[in-house]
Amino acid sequence: MIMPGEGRLVDNIAGFARLLRRAGLPVGPAETLAAAEALTKIDLGAKAEVKAALAAAMVHRREHREVFDQAFRLFWRDAAAARHALAMALMEARKEPERSRPAPGGRRVAEAFARPRAREPETPPEPPRIDAVLTASAAERLQTMDFEAMGAEEIALAKREIRRLVLPLDARRTRRRRTDPAGAQTDLRATLRQSLRQGGEILSLAHARRTERPPPLVVICDISGSMARYAPILLHFLHAVSNDRARVHVFLFGTRLSNITRQLKHRDAEVAFQMVAHSVPDWSGGTRIGEILAVFNRRWARRVLGQGAVVLLVTDGLDRDGAVGLAENMDRLHRSCRRLIWLNPLLRWEGFQPKSQGVRAMLPYVDEFRPVHNLASLRGLIDLLSRPTPARERLMALAS
Repeated sequence: MIMPGEGRLVDNIAGFARLLRRAGLPVGPAETLAAAEALTKIDLGAKAEVKAALAAAMVHRREHREVFDQAFRLFWRDAAAARHALAMALMEARKEPERSRPAPGGRRVAEAFARPRAREPETPPEPPRIDAVLTASAAERLQTMDFEAMGAEEIALAKREIRRLVLPLDARRTRRRRTDPAGAQTDLRATLRQSLRQGGEILSLAHARRTERPPPLVVICDISGSMARYAPILLHFLHAVSNDRARVHVFLFGTRLSNITRQLKHRDAEVAFQMVAHSVPDWSGGTRIGEILAVFNRRWARRVLGQGAVVLLVTDGLDRDGAVGLAENMDRLHRSCRRLIWLNPLLRWEGFQPKSQGVRAMLPYVDEFRPVHNLASLRGLIDLLSRPTPARERLMALAS
């Protein structure tokens, strides 16, 4: 810990603020000055008090606390330990990465801490040359880049793209009515209330119209071993959708069904995914599609499939139980919702054929069969939801 006698406390506070900004926290000059003022009111020899004072001045939202804790542990330590940790990190970078999940915000803080604070002198620029080689732009590469392989900058760009992917679910008319002078229906209750102001005389008629509301969106996503590379793409997309609109219900399944709707409501994506990882015990396991759909139809269908819900079923259709009871439960699920869309990553292959028992049992009961493996496929899904439901005869012909 830097003591005030060394004259570097203010510089270290400014450097810590720059680290938090690079990690994505909204820390500006006001927070930096408040942190410097807070450290004058406490004992600088107590590290816990210093951490609490800096957090009170620089952290404004609860989801940023995990990132702040990671940055505090990396920044406020002695120089020898920092150099030793940096050397160990360079050695570990050459080894095969472990499968343990990092702490929330750890990757962003590590990338922000590893950035150089001063640029080296640049060499004189060479004369400009015209390069006619056709290369893909960063935006085009982002369309096919896996979310799990992205760093902090790529995740920020992907979030910006995902925020633009607004689901155009058409609004459905409800039974509720709202007062509207240009409405087509006569509101008798409002008319009688107005007549009381004129001594019971009805001088004019009040009108109302039916209110419109987007239908619920229900997502049932497969997280078995065969779907491990594609589930994170949908989780990032569903996290953005869950924080952008109401009545979004998300379920994950492998060998059991897990409701993660509340976890995805957390605004910070990394914290939300960490909460999902702790609440879902069967990640990258087997698949029992028929049994899972039976559980969903029995426990959740009446709760979440009302008012013309749209269901997105994300799975490759590979059922280890041999499609036992799959057709019956798919039929019940389809009759309980307004639109059932099946997203299958195996459709990225042009020569895909519905040869497995699970795929053949599910196809007759879906309204649309679409691929999902990158941002381009998500854009295709949005275009699909903006069009009317296609005829079922085409899918029946594919299943036969």
